[in-house]
Amino acid sequence: MEKHHYGDAELAEFRKVITEKLEIAQRDYDTLKASLMNADNNRADDTAPTYKVLEEGANTLSKEETTRLAQRQMKFIQSLQGALVRIENKTYGVCRECGELIPQGRLNAVPHATLCISCKDKQSKR
Repeated sequence: MEKHHYGDAELAEFRKVITEKLEIAQRDYDTLKASLMNADNNRADDTAPTYKVLEEGANTLSKEETTRLAQRQMKFIQSLQGALVRIENKTYGVCRECGELIPQGRLNAVPHATLCISCKDKQSKR
């Protein structure tokens, strides 16, 4: 008989992995946020005018990149939090397109996955 959901023991293991990833992701996000808040402390006020323009331009690019990374990290955190909700609802690991069980290997690699590989491939081709 084919399984249509993971059992409590399997869900507990997934919860542990996701919680660990969530803690790391939150620390990384906090680091990025702190970096953005301290960006103004690295000003080019004491730099020669010739290099000041270049340095300020580089700082702006760096700040924009850090902002993008922080936004991406926050999206990852929200995806992991969503996975924890699905574990509580006992819907974790079920493909939202076809309703089949997502293989454990895929969930270990991408714990916040909501699509099996074949549905993900179909979605990518659209």
